[in-house]
Amino acid sequence: MKLCAIYAAAAFCEIAGCFAFWAWLKNGKPALVAVPGVLALVAFAWLLTRVDTAYAGRAYAAYGGVYIAASLVWLWLIEGQRPTTTDILGSLICLVGAAIILGGSGATTVE
Repeated sequence: MKLCAIYAAAAFCEIAGCFAFWAWLKNGKPALVAVPGVLALVAFAWLLTRVDTAYAGRAYAAYGGVYIAASLVWLWLIEGQRPTTTDILGSLICLVGAAIILGGSGATTVE
């Protein structure tokens, strides 16, 4: 359960950090919005180091599925766009892939 919380927090931090840059560079917000974005991206990187696996690539690969699903939640809750059926199906497939990666590696504990 702690692993799920770490991945969810990492996804929130990564998406929020990237969204800050999107707001600045694409939506004309002041450059200062990038400052909390940088802090969020630092928190994202730190959170992924909390995943107990011997290899960063495995932690990142499994995180990818969580990131996709979290991005669609962000799309809906923050940007006001409801995910399509294919969005949801695609994210479910990715979450299954993430579960297979973590289940097969034995790396499902955290520090």
